[in-house]
Amino acid sequence: MKLIIDIGNTGIKAAVFSGNEMIANFEYETVNEFNGQKLVKQFKIKNCFISSVAIQTIRDMVVEQLVEHVPVQVFSSNNPLPFKNKYKTPNTIGTDRLAAVAGGNYLYPNKNVLVIDAGTCIKYNFINKKKEFLGGGISPGLRMRFVSLSERTARLPEVSLNPKFNSLIGTNTTNSILSGVQMGAIAEVDGIIDLYKKLYNNLTVVITGGEGNFFAERLKNSIFADQFLILKGLNVILDTMINE
Repeated sequence: MKLIIDIGNTGIKAAVFSGNEMIANFEYETVNEFNGQKLVKQFKIKNCFISSVAIQTIRDMVVEQLVEHVPVQVFSSNNPLPFKNKYKTPNTIGTDRLAAVAGGNYLYPNKNVLVIDAGTCIKYNFINKKKEFLGGGISPGLRMRFVSLSERTARLPEVSLNPKFNSLIGTNTTNSILSGVQMGAIAEVDGIIDLYKKLYNNLTVVITGGEGNFFAERLKNSIFADQFLILKGLNVILDTMINE
């Protein structure tokens, strides 16, 4: 059994894999909720693989819970990958982006795949049908956009994501912010997908992340949604490392 852990900016996700089959998954809002020793004993874990984009202190707290009980490997851009990384600054790329690409390539092999990770940031990652990761783009996520409007202006109120709001024309300040952020982000993602489709035929688009379902329900483009894509990608990368 393998324990795969993804430490993000807003929480921790973990999954237990037997081969390529995910048999259990967990989410924790804080590192204090995570109990690695319990998971190791419950599922008889033999290998643990961790990806983290959080501050190193949080990653170290997770590692400390596990390292005495099971072999632990921390993912870095130097690890072997199941695809060719053509990113020009490979040491600067987030491991979450590489994991998302690995997941997209695993689910849709031999295809041009645009992987969108909609979380704290909206990350676009493209891998072509030759299994070459070329790069992509990064823009602010929904919550970051709301926060920036309230913190960087004198009079705009703090507004939160409202999945029920779908009006283009905001008739008051709150609704104008909702329109600008939510409708604007939807238009951005749809527009980026359209641009990729002009460059690459038969493009497959898959979306993941905490806001993945929000976009999946609203985009005009046909996409696939998979909330466990990064965990699946990390599992594939671990298998690649084990088999090297």
